[in-house]
Amino acid sequence: MYLIGLFVPLMDNDSAHHANIAMHMYLTGDYARLIDYGKDYLDKPHLHFWLAAFSYKIFGVTTFAYKLPSFLFTILGTYSTYRLGKTLYDKETGKLAGLIVGTAFAYILANNDVRMDAILTASIAFATWQLVDFVNSKKLVYIIGAALGLALGFCTKGHIAVFTPAVSILFYILYKKDWKIFINWKWILLLLLFALFISPVVYCYYLQYNLHPEVTVRGKNNIDGVKFILWGQSIERFSGEMGADAKNDRLFFIHSFLWAFAPWSIIAFMAVFHRAKNFIKRKAEWLTVGVFLVMLVTISSSGFKLPHYLNIVFPTTAILTASFFTYVNNKSAWPKRFYFIQLVVCILILLLSAVIHTWAFPISNVFVIAGTVILLAVFFYFIKSKSYTLLQKAILLPVSVMIFAFFLLNANFYPRLLTYQGGNQLASISKTRVNPRDVYLWKDYYSSSYNFYTKTIRREFNDSVFKEGREIWILSDVRNLEEIKNQGYILGKSISAPDYEITKIDLKFVNPSTRDSQLNRMVLSKVLARL
Repeated sequence: MYLIGLFVPLMDNDSAHHANIAMHMYLTGDYARLIDYGKDYLDKPHLHFWLAAFSYKIFGVTTFAYKLPSFLFTILGTYSTYRLGKTLYDKETGKLAGLIVGTAFAYILANNDVRMDAILTASIAFATWQLVDFVNSKKLVYIIGAALGLALGFCTKGHIAVFTPAVSILFYILYKKDWKIFINWKWILLLLLFALFISPVVYCYYLQYNLHPEVTVRGKNNIDGVKFILWGQSIERFSGEMGADAKNDRLFFIHSFLWAFAPWSIIAFMAVFHRAKNFIKRKAEWLTVGVFLVMLVTISSSGFKLPHYLNIVFPTTAILTASFFTYVNNKSAWPKRFYFIQLVVCILILLLSAVIHTWAFPISNVFVIAGTVILLAVFFYFIKSKSYTLLQKAILLPVSVMIFAFFLLNANFYPRLLTYQGGNQLASISKTRVNPRDVYLWKDYYSSSYNFYTKTIRREFNDSVFKEGREIWILSDVRNLEEIKNQGYILGKSISAPDYEITKIDLKFVNPSTRDSQLNRMVLSKVLARL
């Protein structure tokens, strides 16, 4: 199911946008600077872009190449969750935690709409596992591993990758009352190794900004790049200076977690409540519930919130949820309750899948139909089988329904949805008819997917392009055509494709009878001359 998603085309906005920043590195050979549409990019660190650019060198500029590093980190994150669960509890809890996190909705989604989240989540899980094993064994190898994990996370998204494991290990030490660990000299080594591992990113920020005070980003120059990456980046995001999405939504964490950690979110909330109620009694480790509660407060207080920010708590929350399954195994009434809750959740997911794949985007591919029948049969087998206990079924049903749901999303929904993204469609339609080197984008018009799938860096149209003596094509919105003509340009033949901002779908678009009324058109127009 994950592998199918590696070939689903990239979505505009973050996925294709980030893929283009990495492609700029690959095409120009400039791996020190982060360049976004010809302008300096001051937001996230380099690692995600470096990994994608390295993958392009091996596999070419393709969807698969861009998504592969995140998929490999997802494997690392899932394994790290298993190992951390095994250390905190036992092998069975660790295995169940790996299964839970690997089938959580947003965890899978991070491998479809690929941003930094899969790499960040895996780095946090790995660093936390290494830190816990160091506290238990005091071995040097775990300090090296922890420093590497923290640095990988920091070089992907900044301080949150350090803060989350730090909260984890603090709660673990407080629970164990292992006060002597605080004076172990190896913590100094961890800090030194961490500084060494993040130095390439810090140095690149120094090269791009400190050595070039004339560089202007968001109306500011004289930017201290080193200070930004070591301090300012996370402060700006937390305070809302880089955006104010959901700033006043104090219940953001709660309602976003319900769908992001589905189908396990209800059981997870129950586990958190149960553990928090017995927190002072020290009946079980504090790490998992401590991280959940601290991040709930932290994210809820942030001035800038997005649903994928919640992914960082998934590994420890999966372990907490798995331990709760183990806890209720010998409680007479609980397995039945768990089974009922998970059955209801599964039915809701199946109903939603039915609406999407029979009404909104009906399945037409015979192989997808065959896969659907087989996976449904597996789901109903688990319901009918007498070989499993109710608690086992409460695990098997949601796992099978998530495989079913994402098989259909990756094999039917997303491929169909992306036919309404003009950039990748025009790149495909025009590849034998137009040389991408002859294409310029109209002023202030952007299409990350077009640039990515034509393997070209965005170039904005201006009069100077006429001096090059080649054919000239303008990529624009259909609504820009009148403006282009009014400025004296004579347009010839054109190629167009339906276009919709597919990351922000609404009911009118989903409804087949009203979908066409919601579509825009992306147009590739040949410029014949200027009056």
